[in-house]
Amino acid sequence: MKSDIQIAQEATMKPITEIATQLGISHDDLIPYGKYKAKLPLKLIDRKNLNKNNLILVSAISPTPAGEGKTTVSIGLAQALNRIGKKTTVVLREPSLGPVFGMKGGAAGGGYSQVLPMEDINLHFTGDFSAVEKAHNLLSAIIDNNIQSKTRSLNIDPRTVLWKRVMDMNDRSLRNIVVGLGGTTSGIPRETGFDITAASEVMAILCLAEDINDLKKRLGDIFIGFTFDKKPIFARDLKVEGAMAALLKDAMLPNLVQTIENTPAIIHGGPFANIAQGTNTVVATKLGLSLSEFVVTEAGFGFDLGAEKFLDIKCESSGLSPNAVVLVATIRALKYHGGVPVKEVSKPNLEALKAGAANMQKHIQNMELFGICPIVAINRFASDTEEEVEFVKKVARDLGVPVSVVDVWGKGGEGAIDLAEQITKIVAKCACRYKPLYDWDWTPEKKIETIAKKIYGAEAVDYTEQAKNDLKKVYSLGLDKVAVCIAKTQYSLSDNPELLGRPKDFIVTVRRIEIAAGAKFIVPITGQIMRMPGLPVIPASENIDVDNNGVITGLM
Repeated sequence: MKSDIQIAQEATMKPITEIATQLGISHDDLIPYGKYKAKLPLKLIDRKNLNKNNLILVSAISPTPAGEGKTTVSIGLAQALNRIGKKTTVVLREPSLGPVFGMKGGAAGGGYSQVLPMEDINLHFTGDFSAVEKAHNLLSAIIDNNIQSKTRSLNIDPRTVLWKRVMDMNDRSLRNIVVGLGGTTSGIPRETGFDITAASEVMAILCLAEDINDLKKRLGDIFIGFTFDKKPIFARDLKVEGAMAALLKDAMLPNLVQTIENTPAIIHGGPFANIAQGTNTVVATKLGLSLSEFVVTEAGFGFDLGAEKFLDIKCESSGLSPNAVVLVATIRALKYHGGVPVKEVSKPNLEALKAGAANMQKHIQNMELFGICPIVAINRFASDTEEEVEFVKKVARDLGVPVSVVDVWGKGGEGAIDLAEQITKIVAKCACRYKPLYDWDWTPEKKIETIAKKIYGAEAVDYTEQAKNDLKKVYSLGLDKVAVCIAKTQYSLSDNPELLGRPKDFIVTVRRIEIAAGAKFIVPITGQIMRMPGLPVIPASENIDVDNNGVITGLM
């Protein structure tokens, strides 16, 4: 069997000018990054088309080591829609280098449903992540410079500064560090650390900003800490938002590439879904809707994380609304949720499948809470038996939800024709417009409790003393009427990754609450969420190499 990178390197790409022509983009509006990549100006966003065209959101059951293939299904579905004559663009996030070299590998799809050039997309691409990193770290440097200053000091209390530095690599050794050592000319010593770039508030802001002016306003609203006399300090007080926006000028423009079947693909932004909102930029989604009849996009991890945030944060912020939502499930993953070890998920086990199907049932019920039109896509593997497939179909149909079996890894767009045809029927007859789960004007406690109880299935929410003190800070800063972006493990509906399937009678514990004032949300932290992941025992980087001709191997 060929690897993803072998399949990608054997594909025939079209010049990016031809892909742009498919979308009606003139060569004068294209900003080329070589032969197969380009950036697109925001002036191409046509607000008249935003509600006229169709937005399809792809989500999934709770992730497992057995895999679900959400990105692969998104790409395959977009290719299938084009095959049946629907002008379609797939709009996705950019991969982070941490997972690429760590445990997860790349995020460009797989098999015959990939975005190309996959090596570029998985590595430096057009430099957007680097720009976010530089803008974030500029603010970090300005903060420490002001603390050091004797003439222009804002009297910042270093003990209250929570703004760290970022880099786009998994490195657990940088989680907690001390800066400013080396004497009075080297700064004021204080404890800080590094987060991964995908966890930066700057990344979250980039993905929610509507234009450069909105970007600058949000960057200026970043909360830094307090002065010694307890006054709040924001990035705008340091007069840094203009310089940060200048660094992000090109990163604000969405990237145009193509799939393995030459379907247009817009790849832009990359926030994690267990820490931030986990979806591509607002401008990329709106650009796709301006240029094509259908846009297929995805939200990170399971419906309880990425999709909930897509709907309650991204859609509420931008006015977007999905016309249908696809829930991706695999037989293997459902058996894992039913208690089967990952090494045995390829073996037939109907009893485990029945037990694990409760996870899918809960996600379907969650979809219906938003008043949206759902469909289940069974991402089929060769080891799946007909009996197992028929059982999962029945589970979906018993809940009144249509279902389609796809094979997009092995067949590309051809493997999702039925899903594409069902999607077109759903959007033609479904008059649903999603309704948010909560009102931003509710108290933070009510918003958190609503998500925990209705989406996760929790019995109650508990707060540590630190979280209670953080809530007081939220109210004092006037940030109680923003969205809630709960940081939670992706592996369970609960805040405990060991509780698989559909756990019940559990309590969600909020350990602390972080503030993302520029992104206009607060982040309740549950469980052991790491903003700077570590590398596994055997990192994916061990398999990556490049030859004398520049051909890269080993990327997943």
